[in-house]
Amino acid sequence: MVLKMRVLLLFAGWGRVAGCLLLAVGLCVGSAQAQPEAFRFAKAGARQVKLPFLLQRNLIVVEAWLNNKGPYNFLLDTGIGTSLITDPYVGQELNVALQGRFLVAGAGEERPLEAFRIPSVAVRVSNAIEAPNLPFLILSEDVLNLSGYVGMPIHGLLGADVFRSFVVEIDPAEQQLTFRSPTRYAAPRGKRWARIPLDMEGRKSYVTLPVQLSASLTLPLRLVLDTGAGHALSLETTSDERLALPETRLRTPLGRGLNGNINGYLGRVAALQLGRYRMPALLTSFPDAADVAHRADAPRNGNLGFELLKRFNVIIDYTHNVLLLRPNVMFKEPFEHDMCGFDVLALGPSYRRYKVLRIEPEGPAAQAGIKAGDEIMSVNLIPAEFLSLNQLNRMLHSEDGRALLFVLRRPDGELFNTTVRLKRQI
Repeated sequence: MVLKMRVLLLFAGWGRVAGCLLLAVGLCVGSAQAQPEAFRFAKAGARQVKLPFLLQRNLIVVEAWLNNKGPYNFLLDTGIGTSLITDPYVGQELNVALQGRFLVAGAGEERPLEAFRIPSVAVRVSNAIEAPNLPFLILSEDVLNLSGYVGMPIHGLLGADVFRSFVVEIDPAEQQLTFRSPTRYAAPRGKRWARIPLDMEGRKSYVTLPVQLSASLTLPLRLVLDTGAGHALSLETTSDERLALPETRLRTPLGRGLNGNINGYLGRVAALQLGRYRMPALLTSFPDAADVAHRADAPRNGNLGFELLKRFNVIIDYTHNVLLLRPNVMFKEPFEHDMCGFDVLALGPSYRRYKVLRIEPEGPAAQAGIKAGDEIMSVNLIPAEFLSLNQLNRMLHSEDGRALLFVLRRPDGELFNTTVRLKRQI
């Protein structure tokens, strides 16, 4: 049996918006939407547990065991309703029965993909929390190549079930998660905590925030709360006739969806208000209407991502419909676009080889003679194998006017040296 599934799986700004990665997945499949058994504490009687995570390109990466096999690396993502295995080899290792065949029609213009449903998987996350019977969807092909864009092996995404089961606190500075029992949880009352209502619709959460679009226009916008979005803010201009593209903007590919590239603009809004905290000059993605807006599964104006949220200690409380935010040491970091002008894919067994995927026309890298297909051998005399993708990404966003010395290898094996002077374009 073949069923049609409406899915939006959009990755925005690989190496472009602060190394950002956006995942927004809406699944509209009858049985896949059934309520699975909730996560629970692995240790009976526990009230809370803490576990480490890795913050990779503004994404939360946790280790998980599936049917006692692993560990596998999963992104923790409020933006998806049904957990997803993106690496089909995981399905082969689990050797589980698949139910149904779905044609996945997502953003982009390429052919539809196949996906299958796994009705029950025993999931354990770092010996802290577990779900005895969690359903997954699994893609037939690893078209997203999350590993290459995150810079480490990534096997899938854990979604709403985690957040429906616990009050989840995220400490990005310390890279620590705390899971608490909702029935025994008391929210902090310190003055530095901003308290923002959550609107739950289906298996997703939304916040309504004042966004200052210009000196004379501020709108309350409904945004998906999305820990799987590596950018700060994404706005869909077709969702409100008053939403318009900013005068200063950069036309650029924003990333790749399930079925092809996503295009749009990068710009800035004047400010966004998060409770008592004002976030000025916020870098914002504006995806093309044809790629995003008509695939939304609920009325919304856009998406609030982790490039913004990582500047706070974050408490996500689905049970009491509230988001709590307290600034951390990253609060005052500027929101910067990639100042070099190229996209990079991590390759090799350790993901420490870096291939240039695309060059921004007339950008700093193009002016320095760098071409798509070049492999980065070193940056400022540091061999590429000694740089993580996070470290490389920080260098490309570091400072307007900074000079970076690149050694690259052309596809024919020729070595090429050049200096790129970073330039803030937005």
